[in-house]
Amino acid sequence: MTNSSLKNYNKKLSKLEKYNKHYYQNQKPLVSDKEYDDLKYEILELEKKFGFTNLKSPNINVGYKPSKKFQKFRHKIKMLSLSNAFNHEDLINFQKKNINFLALNKDYEFEYSVEPKIDGISASLTYKNGKLFKGLSRGDGNEGEDITANLKTIKDIPLIISQKNFPEEIDIRGEVFIETNDFKNIEKDFANPRNAASGSLRQKDPKKTELIPLKFIAYTFGFTSEMKSKKQSDFIKDLDKWNFKTSELNKTIKGVDNLVKYHFDIEKKRFNLKYDIDGIVYKVNDFNLQKRLGFMATAPRWAVAHKFSANYSVTKIIDIDIQVGRTGALTPVAKVKPVNIGGVMVSNATLHNEDEIIRKDIRIGDTVKIERAGDVIPHVISVDKKLRSSESKKYIFPDKCPSCGSKTIKEYNSITKKVDAVRRCSNDGFGCEKISIEKLKHFVSKDALNIEGLGKKVIEKFWDLKFIKLPNDIFNLNFEIISKLEGWGYQSAQNLKNSINKSKKLKLDKFIYSLGIRHIGQENAKLISEFLGNYSNFVKLKEQKNIEDLSNIDGIGETQITSLKNFFKNNLNLQVISSLSKVLIIEKNNIKKKGGVFSNKTLMFTGKLDNISRAEAKSIVENNGGKIVSNVSKKLDYLITGEKPTLRKVKMANDLKVKILNQIDFENISKLRQ
Repeated sequence: MTNSSLKNYNKKLSKLEKYNKHYYQNQKPLVSDKEYDDLKYEILELEKKFGFTNLKSPNINVGYKPSKKFQKFRHKIKMLSLSNAFNHEDLINFQKKNINFLALNKDYEFEYSVEPKIDGISASLTYKNGKLFKGLSRGDGNEGEDITANLKTIKDIPLIISQKNFPEEIDIRGEVFIETNDFKNIEKDFANPRNAASGSLRQKDPKKTELIPLKFIAYTFGFTSEMKSKKQSDFIKDLDKWNFKTSELNKTIKGVDNLVKYHFDIEKKRFNLKYDIDGIVYKVNDFNLQKRLGFMATAPRWAVAHKFSANYSVTKIIDIDIQVGRTGALTPVAKVKPVNIGGVMVSNATLHNEDEIIRKDIRIGDTVKIERAGDVIPHVISVDKKLRSSESKKYIFPDKCPSCGSKTIKEYNSITKKVDAVRRCSNDGFGCEKISIEKLKHFVSKDALNIEGLGKKVIEKFWDLKFIKLPNDIFNLNFEIISKLEGWGYQSAQNLKNSINKSKKLKLDKFIYSLGIRHIGQENAKLISEFLGNYSNFVKLKEQKNIEDLSNIDGIGETQITSLKNFFKNNLNLQVISSLSKVLIIEKNNIKKKGGVFSNKTLMFTGKLDNISRAEAKSIVENNGGKIVSNVSKKLDYLITGEKPTLRKVKMANDLKVKILNQIDFENISKLRQ
């Protein structure tokens, strides 16, 4: 993690929340849709790269809580956002993940229903017995605003559906927008067509909404009492029959290469269309496959939005700096001659790692192409070697940490059987200044101890003043001295004291996460805390043999086990957790029980499953309240056997009188095949 990564992440989250509030509650969007999407993608890339998590993440939240101006109603089926793809590789990965999830042949090609991603406002229309009953905004995905009266003013939305095959109850979902030519007549009052659509739908007086030439295109459904269509493309045909407007760009396509070709064709034509679009949406066409693929936290697995091209520019590398992160990773950052990319002045660009510099032959003084495609910071795409001067200098990656002088290493990954691309400081723990400072920032962060008043600059200042070197020092601060510092006073010092005291009581998973152990993010910390139960069991992990027990946790693998072993080998780390245990009240996690046929049951799979992947099987178990474990023990409730099961595991299960089920038994119990 770079020194500025956490700050960047939190700053971007705050900015996203601000944009969401202004857009969803105040009806005054602050930025363009492109800028909003870029920010969202940057946050997600940060989370993927550094393991950051936050309850405000777009990975967890969709939209923003509904405005108080309108009555709120819960969507029967959540209105989720879509995952994004930006290039051919992203689409290949999207398809590959779904093939693996469904345990299909690697050469399998999905048939996709393809539609334009209209740059408008999502709405859900509930029909009961053929009549429009209620119209809701997306809201936060769970609850939406009742904007029925405003939606009824849109001529494209039928108020009564008389066709016989129309379901008794159904939520028709689509996009409210303004066509480009219509917007020209009202553009003096709005920043762009999407803002106009948003503001119009949130008028308290429907008569004002009626004055705006809003359009509606339908493309999917939420809840439905019945569904006769077997494919998305068939449902689109039904929408046409029911007198809903659908896009003329809708198409059925097979194969990723053909998706890319269609995307390229539409991107060339996009500015000649009668409405704004910012990408193409691909949906697995078969509803049965959609059902099996299911959903992630904020997006369906079976759909992706392929966005249009990113912004880029050309500039020159002035210098290359090394940033040392919390996990010891050394990240090279190019200092470039400031350049405007998509309205943003860029002066830094990530070079990712040592291998990337060598592969692209990037040198100080080179003229480079920089892209702002939603990376954490802009990144260098390529070098224009034709413009390389004799003064350009090769960059030699440091073999010693620029912070503490320790040897830098590239670790061998026993799982991938490759040497990691990232070079790291070998001084693991609090022995390196830069690592320590970043660990302290992580320790006090919102998702850890959440100590308000101890931001990045304060941590750095207190470090320089030698107030804090280790996490436990935070609880021994002299607030009288702090109150006399420049920029401080009695009240601000007292506020900090209160915030620190408030943080002393926390759940075990928060404590584990706060330690900043490599590869142990929020989710893994929760899994470990639920398995261990209490702090005393966590401390027992200092006995290395006890760490191996964590392999019973589904989701905790060799990578996490190795990280934990390295953490507990470090004596300074042991001193830190021992000192913290004396000032903190570390509570057990309250485990929420989930209903279902496997509620409170533990299951384990052995052998190859037929026509279903382990990932899908795991998803089925968890959705039915069960828990997957990795080892046979007397606590195991069911051993599910597939083709060629491990005989040792079957024997152990028999000896322990664990119930053994075959795949058919499992599918019948879980009602997988109906």
